[in-house]
Amino acid sequence: MTELVTLSIDGKQVTVPKGTLVVDAAKQAGIDIPVFCYHPKMEPAGMCRMCLVELGRPMIDRATGQPVLENGQPKIQWAPKLETACTNVVSDGMVVLTRSEKARAGQQEILEFLLTSHPLDCPVCDKGGECPLQNLTLDYGPGKSRFLYNEKHHAEKHVPLGELIWLDRERCIQCGRCVRFQRLVAGEPVLAFDERGRDTEIITNSEPAFDSIFSGNTTDICPVGALTTADFRFGARPWELKSAASLCAQCPVGCNITFNTRREAKSGGRVVIKRVMPRQNEEVNEIWICDKGRFAYHFTESEARLRQPLIRRNGQLQPASWEEALDLAAAKLKAAGKDALILAGGRLSNEDLFNLKKLADGLGAQSVLYTHVGGGDLVTQIGLASGTNLADLGKGDTILVAACDLYEEAPIWWLRVKQAADRGATLIVVNARATRLDKHAGYVVRYAPGDETVTLQGLLKQDKIGAAIREAGNLLVFYAADGLDLNGSTSVAAACANLLIETGHFGRPNNGLIGVWPHANDQGAWEIGFRPEADLAAALKGKTVYIAAADPAGDDPRLAKALQDAGTVIVQELFQTATASLAEVVLPAAAYTEREGTFTSGERRVQRYYPAVPRWAETKADYVITAEIGQRLGLDLEAGAPALVFNRLTAEITAFAGLSYRKLAEVRPQWPIVGRADLYYGGTTYENKQGLGVHLAAAASAGESPHLPEVRKGSGPRPQEDALLAVPVTKLYDLGVTVRSSVLLEARIGLPAITIHPLTAEKMGLKAGEKAMIGLGGHENEVLVKLDETIPAGVALVPRSMGLPVSAPAPLSVGKAK
Repeated sequence: MTELVTLSIDGKQVTVPKGTLVVDAAKQAGIDIPVFCYHPKMEPAGMCRMCLVELGRPMIDRATGQPVLENGQPKIQWAPKLETACTNVVSDGMVVLTRSEKARAGQQEILEFLLTSHPLDCPVCDKGGECPLQNLTLDYGPGKSRFLYNEKHHAEKHVPLGELIWLDRERCIQCGRCVRFQRLVAGEPVLAFDERGRDTEIITNSEPAFDSIFSGNTTDICPVGALTTADFRFGARPWELKSAASLCAQCPVGCNITFNTRREAKSGGRVVIKRVMPRQNEEVNEIWICDKGRFAYHFTESEARLRQPLIRRNGQLQPASWEEALDLAAAKLKAAGKDALILAGGRLSNEDLFNLKKLADGLGAQSVLYTHVGGGDLVTQIGLASGTNLADLGKGDTILVAACDLYEEAPIWWLRVKQAADRGATLIVVNARATRLDKHAGYVVRYAPGDETVTLQGLLKQDKIGAAIREAGNLLVFYAADGLDLNGSTSVAAACANLLIETGHFGRPNNGLIGVWPHANDQGAWEIGFRPEADLAAALKGKTVYIAAADPAGDDPRLAKALQDAGTVIVQELFQTATASLAEVVLPAAAYTEREGTFTSGERRVQRYYPAVPRWAETKADYVITAEIGQRLGLDLEAGAPALVFNRLTAEITAFAGLSYRKLAEVRPQWPIVGRADLYYGGTTYENKQGLGVHLAAAASAGESPHLPEVRKGSGPRPQEDALLAVPVTKLYDLGVTVRSSVLLEARIGLPAITIHPLTAEKMGLKAGEKAMIGLGGHENEVLVKLDETIPAGVALVPRSMGLPVSAPAPLSVGKAK
């Protein structure tokens, strides 16, 4: 049981766990103590002194060890000077005065000192309207300043800290929140203080500048307008914005976000998204989001979006009415019947996928998930149970990360796994190459390409690692397809599942298997019944193919050729992708920001998102398009509100039983307390009032015995002595349809590149940064050369979704560019 401490704050009796800081105890009691440097997600620094309060403690008799009584009550010994509430821990009988004359005088003096070096530019400052310094000055500051304007300190006002974040050094109050966030939370200490005294300033010490994928969070916790994002800077005022609760659609974590929108003249009178902000969900993303989730939303408003249906006439795609396009699509699918193939991408919502699956079942057609990561059927059996929270993991628990680069594939999971390791959890990283998670791991296991399954099967035989897995209080296993194809990742998933089953770590909170999928709702597709096809190219040939939210032709020339050889191609998409260009019918879909729906995260948590902006004319939600095709085929598919589709889904799919939009919208108290009323404490993160989501019930949690999967015997593809082996890896910023529209991210996306060992490059006469010509799968591409001495000499890392024809480990030829 947690030991409790009782104290008095401003005359109010407060009981909190032992070890609680005074500032947090006051917050829990509904009493606000002003802060600048303190943040509840970081260790206290006591730098700004804004939280000065009077502290009194019971006087203790040294002889008896008991409190000295005065009139029957403990005699309070007051500290001679004001103390900081953010560095003092509560104790029994403590008395705290936050609003006394002495405390108010100290708080006022701190604000007066801060304002001597702060510019008077509130009317043009982006932080105006949500600025802690502005608000606290009104509440605690002096009515007028005793200092002269010409004595104010002046500094640089437009300093780019990289391409995403700008610094106004004149506004900075040196609270250190940004520096400490990057060091303590993100684990990327790329910001620092420079100079001394009044000349102290924030600098970036990395190359490239501010080299962090969590940089945007510093603008949320900055208590002044010193740090701003490049896309929102001078874009709007906070009080002009409306907010819509949503989910990030970039990866399987399911980060809770808020879209801030407004109607503006420069956008033709349309309501547009002005910025993306974190929305608190302590079991998912806490109060953080990565930069990809913050800046890649621009695809939803791209001028390149499809705006009307297209039909191929005389060899050319030409505009058509919805009636024409839907009639033709339905006719083609009806003629194909069971020879049709429905190919779905993980960008679709649960409602979209359900209607697609019902259409496929009605036709007797195959329903295929477009993904390079397998094993989702195992996750449905032994995935995470209700009550799981990575923040609960610490000493005595174990986390295994296999064939996965969490930093590039799911940044917030990387962040939370790193934090669990910081709390004492045993972290085991098993991969063929080094990743950023290695330095936080207790054990790093390397395998040669092709030996991934054998290595995982042998973990329990290694004394220390085996003990860490067997004896773990809780065991979480993340897996993906780093350097692998669908078959390889399926085998890895099976080996990981066996570890969990053999050691009994499933069917309860904080235990189970997590697939690190390439898209936001791949897990939802697995739950609804979609399965990937081992040889998709062969499966596509000669079929009538209905493709939604996937671009196989743009990813792989083999799949492009297969689609060219298909009977008919029907594409439902946001953009005129390479796949859409091969289609006979193109159906323009609405972006997820323009509608509501649900995603199922990799943790099997179903969460709800809401519309942020109006739907573009002549586009329709994916589930509506599918329903209208189905209705033409005599199928009863719901085309009304997505909640009605979800109701049908929950009635038919056991794992979703008992869920509803109302249940998904339920919330409960969270710590730390954040909100727009007290921005100085938690930052500008939005309070979650629209739903925390619900875990699906894994089969093992319901008492079903999990099926022990058969693990592939033997090894996978290996490097040959005289040839490089190209292995596919995932890059956070790529040329996927949901990323490439963001101009801000162009520098981070960069040019196509391969990574090889320095010795390999030396043999080939290549140097870092040079251009080379590669041959892969019968195609030649020009790429940049990068060097990494941690990868095997016979291997070349080739990024997915960068225009290079890589979908599986394959022989690679490399030569100098012409």
